[in-house]
Amino acid sequence: MRREGFATIESMGKEKITVIGGGLAGAEAALQLARRGIAVDLYEMRPTRKTPAHQTGNLAELVCSNSLKSDREFSAPWLLKEEMRRIGSPLLEIARRCAVPAGHALAVDRDLFAAQVTATVAQEPLVNLKCKEVLEIPATGIVIIASGPLTSDVLAASIQDLTGSDRLFFYDAISPIVDAATLDRSIIFSASRYDVSLPISAESANSASPDPVQSMPESDGDYLNCPMSREEYQKFHDALMAADSVVRHEFEDVKYFEACLPLEELARRGRDTLRFGPMKPVGLTDPRTGRRPYAVVQLRKENQRADSYNLVGFQNHLKFGEQKRILQMIPGLEQAEVLRYGQIHRNTYVNAPALLSATLQLRNHPRIFFAGQICGVEGYVESIATGMLAGRFAAEMVAGVESVPLPRATALGSLCHYMTHADPKNYQPANIAFDLLPPLCATAFAERKGKPSRQERHQHLCEIALRMLDQWTMAGNQSLLLSE
Repeated sequence: MRREGFATIESMGKEKITVIGGGLAGAEAALQLARRGIAVDLYEMRPTRKTPAHQTGNLAELVCSNSLKSDREFSAPWLLKEEMRRIGSPLLEIARRCAVPAGHALAVDRDLFAAQVTATVAQEPLVNLKCKEVLEIPATGIVIIASGPLTSDVLAASIQDLTGSDRLFFYDAISPIVDAATLDRSIIFSASRYDVSLPISAESANSASPDPVQSMPESDGDYLNCPMSREEYQKFHDALMAADSVVRHEFEDVKYFEACLPLEELARRGRDTLRFGPMKPVGLTDPRTGRRPYAVVQLRKENQRADSYNLVGFQNHLKFGEQKRILQMIPGLEQAEVLRYGQIHRNTYVNAPALLSATLQLRNHPRIFFAGQICGVEGYVESIATGMLAGRFAAEMVAGVESVPLPRATALGSLCHYMTHADPKNYQPANIAFDLLPPLCATAFAERKGKPSRQERHQHLCEIALRMLDQWTMAGNQSLLLSE
């Protein structure tokens, strides 16, 4: 199953593949190639050149949330991760080892995760890591561009010259992080949704006396929750609406990603928008009152030491002084020390439907692959997934094997299908969701009585996807054997 006219491409097999960008997608792609016996030059401009969002020079540094989304069985993010597990994703394996409690989500200790990815790449003899900015796309050889949402202006101009397409961009926001030691645990309680725990004060934690209330065991709640009364919420909302945002330059054409809107942008949509969004109190009970709060601010662990927490969904574009003042209006955060303030950073991506094939190659320059957020996906897992696929497809090009796109019924296939078949005039990056997968056929539940539940439909979609993925994987392995 060799692709016709592959003689010139096969000659590249003796050369190194160039991977530009050491983020999630680039690191994953490099490891995929190396584990298939292919040498890689992996370029990462940090720490030689810094970005507005990154804090370190490590590979695969997470700059927004530390969550890799839901791990609940038969959810769309679970399906994507399960497909990646079956194919074999080194970064997903590392994420599992660096996990921190986060309810039904897979969240990681971001520092430990980045350190372990960096160490894994450094220990791979076939990967040559170069901390150097790439100023233009190499004129020859196979290239995977995974330069991420903060692609430098010079490289972005080179991509623009190659594609003949205008560069697209929107602005993404990151949430603040607070010091765990400065939180008021007499107000804040630990609980995941629909699971209640008691507030734990510093005094009770260090006391040997058997207090009948405080000595009750803490539940398995993975989030800290700051409960708000109606009056507290309304004062918070009013302050947020009146706060000063960072002044934007005239050239900044702001296009926020809908699923990651700044807090103040959400607040402008209505007084109760936050209560039905990041501050929803559903499934939570304040143990001090035995009742559901009017609104809740949730905090999630940043690392395994639990010495810092990020405010879930609290990405914003406010001035730092304003952020501190408003955050300290939240019950339990009155004395909180902010370790990192919310910020806005540019997110660059290509118009994938107009440029890319289903195998993540430029249609007019098939030796060049795109992966990660720059190819038009949103989310950590989605970025790793496209890096995994780009690495696999590039390896098949070296082997002279024709790459077969993922089945449309899989999460991976549907993600690639969206990127390459969406309306190029109104293209916006997407997370994985069941809406991207093909709908079930009308006869899917013909033998049963009554309408299937949403959970049953999702489970059936997952079962179909995994069955199709296994068939695709088996066929691909057979093709590789035939090419040897």
